[in-house]
Amino acid sequence: MEKEKELDKSTQILKEDAGIGSVKIADDVVAMIAGIAAAEVDGVAAMAGNVPNEFMSKVGVKNLKKGVKVEVLNKVVKVDLALIMEYGYNIPATSQKVQEKVKNAIENMTGLEVSDVNIRIAGVNMLKDR
Repeated sequence: MEKEKELDKSTQILKEDAGIGSVKIADDVVAMIAGIAAAEVDGVAAMAGNVPNEFMSKVGVKNLKKGVKVEVLNKVVKVDLALIMEYGYNIPATSQKVQEKVKNAIENMTGLEVSDVNIRIAGVNMLKDR
């Protein structure tokens, strides 16, 4: 019973229909959507505390929410991202692309409204493997 209450704290009801049931989404899922969307933008090497993009498929999706913090209150989402950028990319322009992609991904997939996408640059990847 206690675990069920704890789970309800970190979930949002997306749709509720008395005849059919309800659709709930966990905050961790919203964080994972944000992490995947951010990692897909050119110039983002990794999420802080995460593995580089090229290793994502090898390690699975467990680590994709690291470097991502979401707060969902009354169907409004606030996202905080910690990114490691690739050297040579324009940080303000790349950050704006990340903000737009994360906002669009969350809103399109969940129907929740995104109020903020805050970005903290935690580092720059200096390796030139590409």
